[in-house]
Amino acid sequence: MSITIKTPEEIAAMRIAGRLASEVLDHVTPFVQPGVTTEELDRICHEYITQVQGGIPAPLNYAPPGYTPYPKSICTSVNHVVCHGIPGNKVLKRGDIANLDITVIKDGFHGDTSRMFIVGGEAAGSILARRLCTITYECMWLGIAQVRPGARLGDIGHAIQRHAEAAGFSVVQEFCGHGIGRGFHEEPQVVHYGRPGTGVELKAGMIFTIEPMINAGKRHISELPDGWTIVTKDRSLSAQWEHTCLVTETGVEPLTISAGSPAIPAIVADRFAA
Repeated sequence: MSITIKTPEEIAAMRIAGRLASEVLDHVTPFVQPGVTTEELDRICHEYITQVQGGIPAPLNYAPPGYTPYPKSICTSVNHVVCHGIPGNKVLKRGDIANLDITVIKDGFHGDTSRMFIVGGEAAGSILARRLCTITYECMWLGIAQVRPGARLGDIGHAIQRHAEAAGFSVVQEFCGHGIGRGFHEEPQVVHYGRPGTGVELKAGMIFTIEPMINAGKRHISELPDGWTIVTKDRSLSAQWEHTCLVTETGVEPLTISAGSPAIPAIVADRFAA
């Protein structure tokens, strides 16, 4: 396993890429309304990335080994879709939950982030949908709160799994966070379950994503015939949040923060108090 420690210059470039990815989500937020298609959301994001930010949407034509090229610029995962939902003619309805996953390449570096949306506003969602989105957001931040030099990847996964399962939810195990930089997906793999004190030791200068996928039902998943879209096997709702994170000399710096980013949840507020 070869994990790259980023230089100060690379970290500065990653801060820019991360902020731009988050600003795409800020830009598209007002358009996530009942009646919009996921293809229209993809168009809005694509135009903003390419024409306003001068960036490249990393998912477009991305083709890891064994996959056909991904055909769109963002991922739109709605309700029981876990991840990698392909934008199309799907019309969002009031009460749907949708994850928009954005990765921007700027000056050769990748910024990767995602947010959950309840279509029609918070009050439009069912009690289960709202709770799942909230618990998943807390899971991500509890994982981020574990990040510091000398900690282990297992500490992150354990914090996420413990919180999700205590709420009666389950953690998808087949997909994980990942190192990121000049490459879209680098080492290490950051799984969202595990035992504390195990796994790779974190060192200052590492950059990776934390992106738990949490299911309201069982953890098991299926792949649709398009070769990309992953759904819950029991058709239960699934939620995901994602930040790209830098291990600093003293702790962690989430790089995918912008003016419109949701507030840090109260469950970890003390850890991130200024």
